[in-house]
Amino acid sequence: MRVLLELPNVPAVIAAAVEGLCAANAVILSVRPDMPDLYESGVRYRAEDRERWTHCLDVLRRGYGDCEDLAAWRCAELRVREAEPARCVVKRTGRRTLHVLVRRADGRIEDPSRLLGMGATQ
Repeated sequence: MRVLLELPNVPAVIAAAVEGLCAANAVILSVRPDMPDLYESGVRYRAEDRERWTHCLDVLRRGYGDCEDLAAWRCAELRVREAEPARCVVKRTGRRTLHVLVRRADGRIEDPSRLLGMGATQ
């Protein structure tokens, strides 16, 4: 199913929407215990020309995701597999750009995009 959702470029609004993707991923991970952990999956970060939010099954199938895809998968993984109440946070990185990260229960910030290749030289 494809869903088109137009949102204002406001970090709190985007964070609320990313929470929906994280919740969907948590359901998928709950019913698919065979899904690999994000960091062992072979998935890499890749920027998208056109914004498309993708659940963890499609990210795994494609082999790549961008920041909200990867952060929502990692956050769901922490919740389902480690019972850690992690959450996605959205940071403004430019006038019109945002970046999605994971805030761990102890307050640490984890950036799945950077860990999976964002900023690496090609």
